[in-house]
Amino acid sequence: MIDRRLIHNFDWGLLMVVMLLGAVGLTTVYSAVTADPPPAAQKVLFYKQMIWFTLGFIVMTASFSFSYRVLDRWAHPIYVVCVLLLLGVVVFGKLAGGSRRWLVLGPVHLQPSELIKIAMVLVLAKYFSKGSDPRGFNLRELIRPMLMTGLPFALIVIQPDLGTAGLVALIAVTMALFVKVERRALTLLVTSAGALVPLVWSLLKDYQKQRILTFLNPDQDPLGAGYHIIQSKIAIGSGMISGKGYLQGTQNALSFLPEEHTDFIFSVLAEEWGAVGSIGVLLLLLVLILWGLNIAHRCRDPFGNILAIGITALLGWQVMINVGMTMGLMPVVGVPLPLISYGGSSTLTVAICIGLLMNISMRRFLVE
Repeated sequence: MIDRRLIHNFDWGLLMVVMLLGAVGLTTVYSAVTADPPPAAQKVLFYKQMIWFTLGFIVMTASFSFSYRVLDRWAHPIYVVCVLLLLGVVVFGKLAGGSRRWLVLGPVHLQPSELIKIAMVLVLAKYFSKGSDPRGFNLRELIRPMLMTGLPFALIVIQPDLGTAGLVALIAVTMALFVKVERRALTLLVTSAGALVPLVWSLLKDYQKQRILTFLNPDQDPLGAGYHIIQSKIAIGSGMISGKGYLQGTQNALSFLPEEHTDFIFSVLAEEWGAVGSIGVLLLLLVLILWGLNIAHRCRDPFGNILAIGITALLGWQVMINVGMTMGLMPVVGVPLPLISYGGSSTLTVAICIGLLMNISMRRFLVE
């Protein structure tokens, strides 16, 4: 029998924000894939996204239908399965565009690097929730979470997918700083990271170095490496205040925008709806992030509290990186915009995240 308190505490506000963003995402994906010829072939992507959104709604519902505290016991098995999937990508993954990021399971193409983000949040929340010295976690206590983060990080770098690998590191750092790190340990880690920069640079492939150099100066190669960022900025700027109108974006229609339905979908939105529409969507995304932080603040359970922080960090960093790279504020690294960009694995990952936030919100009263 369902506890009446669960129904009473259902987070209708969060659901409303998610549905609004989902509607924006579907309409923008439709615009992105129909303006670029040939329309008949591209429209299939829109119908696929509708299917992914439907599946996402089912997954979201499943994610809040049980107590999130069960995940405290299942965190490590889930993490191990996701790491094995990443290993499977290295050995059996589909090679496309110079990267090996997908597992082909019949008609389904699975991207395990999306799922590992949730698995890592779970294991780190389990570890950090066990408590530490009031002064914060010391270096010895941080070794285990660093290893748990380093393994998927390395497997994702091998693919190579620096964007998702960097996102994994940012989520882990955010969670560690939230639970507090001893000052001496933090100083040592920051210094070590700085010293490793030259080594990391030497290990990067030429095209990866070029992306970073292009981010610093996109005009040095406007028809080559800098083309994507320049065209994205032109699209955003051409939208001006009120935009050119739905399905009227010329940069998108003339195929100047690369990856317009995934990485650069915010550019499509900004060109068609201008500053007014762009700011409106960014405000909705900000509300989503603040809502997640508020859920974490109200949760008295340490595991639920840190889990909500990790999930919110996952969503927040994706928003910052995606919007930042379309504006030329960050390197182009292929991170999707939550609830807006096209993608099956990313849509299901975000759906699980939203479902878990609802789960924590609904059951916070059980530990108050």
